[in-house]
Amino acid sequence: MAKKNDWKMREGIVYSTASDFDYQYDAGSAAAALPPQQQQLRVMLDKSGRVGKKVTLVTGFVGSSSDLESLGKKLKTKCGTGGAVKDGEILVQGDFRDKVLDFLVREGYKAKRSG
Repeated sequence: MAKKNDWKMREGIVYSTASDFDYQYDAGSAAAALPPQQQQLRVMLDKSGRVGKKVTLVTGFVGSSSDLESLGKKLKTKCGTGGAVKDGEILVQGDFRDKVLDFLVREGYKAKRSG
């Protein structure tokens, strides 16, 4: 018996007339976690769409969401400010580009300023 609401996970399949059709779910291709030496991180300042408030934005992280969350927590603690982790990006409130860049380089990440 099919799970309730399993149709929501079907990508692009709406209906099939084949009586023997059985949808094969993709196991999910989780992003393989790269070691810090192979990460290509970009650190930039962003103000657009934020009512003029500045945020330091770290993009380019490849890995699991839990690794991204832990890196975001370390950066926010290091800067002593708030922020968020969403859409594969780390947002740190304020202009902390230099501090974030120094921290990432000390941790072994390949990071550079952008923008």
